Amino acid sequence: MKVNRVTIMNPTGLHARPASEFVAKAKQFSSRITISNTCEENPVKVNAKSIVMLLTLGLSQGSVAEITAEGEDEEAAVRELTELILSGFGE
Repeated sequence: MKVNRVTIMNPTGLHARPASEFVAKAKQFSSRITISNTCEENPVKVNAKSIVMLLTLGLSQGSVAEITAEGEDEEAAVRELTELILSGFGE
C-alpha cells in the first residue's frame, strides 16, 4: 500500500472539471485507489475512480487530501495523482 498527502493548490478547489481529470487519471490504474479530506474531523475514504464520491469530499484550496493506492501499480498511481493535484489542473 502506498499513501501520500497533498495540499489542494488551485483556487477553486476540486470542482467538476479538475475532479473529472483526477478520476480519468485514477481510472488508468488497476490499483484500488481512495482519497480523503484530512481536514475533516472524521475523514472518510472514498473511491477515487468515482466523480460523485470525490465531489462529496468538498476539497477546497488549502485542503489536505490523502491518496491511498493498493495494487500492482500503486506507486505510479499515487505519484501521478499527486503530481496532477500539485499542477493545479492548469488553473
